[in-house]
Amino acid sequence: MLDYMLDFNAFNGYDAFGEKMAKIEEFTEKNPKEEPIDEQVHDSDPDIIETASKEGIENNPKLLRIGVYLVTFLVVILIVWGVGSLIVNNTAAAPAATSTPTEKIIAIPSNLSTPNFTTVGKQAGLVRLPEINTTQQAEVEERDEVITYDVQQGDSIFGIADKFGLKPESVLWANRYILGDTPDGLGIGVTLYILPEDGVYHRWEQGEGLNGVASFYGVDPDVIVNYPLNDLTPEEVGDYANPNIAPGTMLVVPGGTRPTVSWIIARDNPASGSTYLGPGACSGIIYGDVGTGSFTYPTTATWLSGYDWNPPVHNGLDFDGDFGSPIYAADSGVIVYSGWSDRGYGYLIVVDHDGGWQTFYAHLMEGTLLPCGVSVQKGQLIASMASTGNSTGPHLHFEMRLNGSPVNPWPHLN
Repeated sequence: MLDYMLDFNAFNGYDAFGEKMAKIEEFTEKNPKEEPIDEQVHDSDPDIIETASKEGIENNPKLLRIGVYLVTFLVVILIVWGVGSLIVNNTAAAPAATSTPTEKIIAIPSNLSTPNFTTVGKQAGLVRLPEINTTQQAEVEERDEVITYDVQQGDSIFGIADKFGLKPESVLWANRYILGDTPDGLGIGVTLYILPEDGVYHRWEQGEGLNGVASFYGVDPDVIVNYPLNDLTPEEVGDYANPNIAPGTMLVVPGGTRPTVSWIIARDNPASGSTYLGPGACSGIIYGDVGTGSFTYPTTATWLSGYDWNPPVHNGLDFDGDFGSPIYAADSGVIVYSGWSDRGYGYLIVVDHDGGWQTFYAHLMEGTLLPCGVSVQKGQLIASMASTGNSTGPHLHFEMRLNGSPVNPWPHLN
């Protein structure tokens, strides 16, 4: 670029300047032994120098023209230098116009922990550990009918209830004629009724009144009559006190609840409740040991293998153990039931401690039970652990009852 701008052919006075230079070259060729060129130039053209001194530069057009050329040349040089500097400066300053503000640097503590990242392939997806506990409810298909379900290995009242979107007690109340109001009646292959919503499944008995049944379950009679699955109408039912409902008819009581069944076997009435539990009840027991008022663990293990206390779903504790593990009386008393139970308990012992207290020991090993009517002392061996009845593994189902009602054993065990 600079070469183009310094092209002297652009100046009009180039020819005159060339003539002067030609004179200097001609003089040098004719006088090779003379003084150096700078002085030869001084002497070679006396007209120019002398004229400049005598007449002044302003009166010498030739010298003035040369001066103008020189000044113009210097101006061009200055302009070229200035433009070049401006271009360079603008080029260097351009990045600064787009630069971002200076970020403040913050020191990171040396002991700061960082996440543990796992590198995976493009097809591997994200690595995520399974959640052991979750509050997310299972998706439940809506139903408008009562269905049946066969109990599988590993099932529980809680798991079945969650599977069908019901409360655990609703599963019990829909199957009271199968389970006997206790989850210990649950066993592999047992067929259960599953209601479409929470409530009770009632089997109509001869002589029942609709008002009394509804009151027992805590609902209005019309709730039962108008429920679609019951296939009833007020006209067909007629008098609610003596309704036209065939015995054995299964009725859904939506929203109904029921109290826990009480089956105390009292010393002064040893036969009470015996037909409910089974054939192992004693009779005629009036005398025997009474309890101390405190209870001890009925097994050497103090941890659970299954259900905890959770009424009305589970009215006792399931203690861990092995086949043949010893079972002890939790307090002194008299055995008022010893033998097989028809309610899913398997081989069962019930000890009466007087004062309304009774303890239940279920799923015992056949042939190891102390007989009915025997007095026992607190901590005495009464049977061995097994998995009889509706049980999926060896454990002891232990209950405490006061005046026939289930009591949480935990506060009473020492």
